[in-house]
Amino acid sequence: MKAVVLGSAAGGGFPQWNCRCANCALAWAGDPRASWRTQSSLALVGRDGAILVNASPDIGQQLRATPALWPQSARHSPISKVVLTSAEIDHVAGLLSLRERHAFEIWTLDPIRAAIADNPMLQPLQANWVSLRPDDPIPAGEETDMMLFPVPGKPPLYLETPEPVTGSEDGETAGLVVSRLGTRLVYIPGCATLSAEVRRHAEQADIVLFDGTLFQDDEMRLSGVGEKTGRRMGHMPMTGPGGSLDWLAALKASRKIYTHINNTNPVLIEGSRERRLVESAGVEIARDGMEIPL
Repeated sequence: MKAVVLGSAAGGGFPQWNCRCANCALAWAGDPRASWRTQSSLALVGRDGAILVNASPDIGQQLRATPALWPQSARHSPISKVVLTSAEIDHVAGLLSLRERHAFEIWTLDPIRAAIADNPMLQPLQANWVSLRPDDPIPAGEETDMMLFPVPGKPPLYLETPEPVTGSEDGETAGLVVSRLGTRLVYIPGCATLSAEVRRHAEQADIVLFDGTLFQDDEMRLSGVGEKTGRRMGHMPMTGPGGSLDWLAALKASRKIYTHINNTNPVLIEGSRERRLVESAGVEIARDGMEIPL
């Protein structure tokens, strides 16, 4: 079995369709240092089939770019399950592209299902929804165990109140643990703060893919593209007070990888000062198509 990073960017992808910030300008110009990226999602691929972890709006492009996820007959897909770590648009909109008469299961925590399961746009899906409590097992085959656990976060943007709680641990945001033959992978594409639960799972992992949305908390304001901070959006920054980089670098995991990277984050640019800083700490930057053996 292997994990495949289908998409490594945050919502909007990179370059973002309506942005010409410094990073996006390089990408639009075709600068080889600024590789294009689709919106974050992961696939777990093995002999028995495949499981999607989140379904981004770019899912069609991502499936076409991943031969292991191609159909093998007239009506077939190796995908048997979709596991959702949040109900944010960039994690669930791709479900609308999985409606072509293919039966599969959608596994997620109760609050995430509650946010989207009754949406009439999703009724054409031939999907069986499975609601989970934290730490309930998700059958994955191939001597593989999976489970979801709550991560500090917030409700999806379309359900936000004017003053949302951005560090809620009620299950609106989740992390995924995948264990196979003694190897443990933890996938946390969104995280507002380091809770005891997040720390515990990451400290036990061999591979950690973690929220790398912003390099610094006020990055969007400094880039001239928005006023929200990372923390207001439910994402802790890499650097600055309470940043994730020092903590991530100190973990014993053999591989530590940032994913869900916003278009304004300078680590997207190969050779940048910020990219070198992260890599010198032993942390990788995810790229679309990255394969991680399990």
